[in-house]
Amino acid sequence: MSENPQRAEAIHQTLLSDVRMTIHLPHEHGLDPIRAVHDPALVRYLQGAWSEYITALGSSGHGIIDAVADTYRHPAMNDGMPAFREPPGPLGRLGYWCFDTTTPIVEGTYVAARGAVDVALTATDFVLQGCAAAYGLCRPPGHHAPVAGFGGYCYFNNAAISAHYALQRGATRVTVLDVDYHHGNGTQQIFWNRGDVQYVSLHGDPYRAYPYFCGFPDELGEGNGRNTNLNFTLSAGCNNAAYATTLQQAIDAIQKFRPDLLIVSLGVDTYCNDPLGDLGLTTDSFREQGSLVKGLGVPTVVVQEGGYDNTTIGVNVMAWLSGLMPA
Repeated sequence: MSENPQRAEAIHQTLLSDVRMTIHLPHEHGLDPIRAVHDPALVRYLQGAWSEYITALGSSGHGIIDAVADTYRHPAMNDGMPAFREPPGPLGRLGYWCFDTTTPIVEGTYVAARGAVDVALTATDFVLQGCAAAYGLCRPPGHHAPVAGFGGYCYFNNAAISAHYALQRGATRVTVLDVDYHHGNGTQQIFWNRGDVQYVSLHGDPYRAYPYFCGFPDELGEGNGRNTNLNFTLSAGCNNAAYATTLQQAIDAIQKFRPDLLIVSLGVDTYCNDPLGDLGLTTDSFREQGSLVKGLGVPTVVVQEGGYDNTTIGVNVMAWLSGLMPA
């Protein structure tokens, strides 16, 4: 199992069946909020990546459904040498901007990634306008995407774009709480040196879990961002009680930061049967997580990240949102 359309469809159907939920379509927000967070050159690349790739293949590209690089830039390749230059060819450019093999470019990639950003920003608009909470059903997810790259099924960082957008519109301090099984390396990188955004993540220990190279507890941020980056690593098989204890520690840190807006990167791949995780959480845990977050009393935007058990993803997302709702 991996990132696929059925994930969002399952969540959507579950939300439709709950009378407490009001469904809204997203509003177009343009490219400025994306360019404010991501390298504009990355945005330009993703805009034309598919057509560039198919054009370069010509007749040999007939029947191709996705584009995956064969070479990725690695720091050892130019250690002590000048910085990498963006290659002119489509395969080289794929490996220049992407950092893994799990995140291909397909015909609809750019449109979908832009749409996910608009969903997240529309949810953020609702909260900035006075709603206590709003949920954005984003697909593709975003928390692995750094300033100048994409990977981990993520092309644009929906949560990070929403956080910066909120700060430009009156928020003074924003916390991004990431409860996806996988560490949000992109969100961490984007806010590493910033003191106005706190990043707090609970995730599988990177010694065994993607993205492997970051997400350790001693990564605290630098400069103005020192001590605003907090990583809580979880043991394999972590149960509901152990997770709740760790989440309470994260909430205590958020209370000390005193944000006026909270953005939750919601992944339910912490579920016991998720094919891409190894924790032991049940549906009851997701309801408890939402309830603990509600206790912060901070206006909250929830954006969808991971969760890959299509048979339960809708129920688990709805349980989390139910915990967040007023009693």
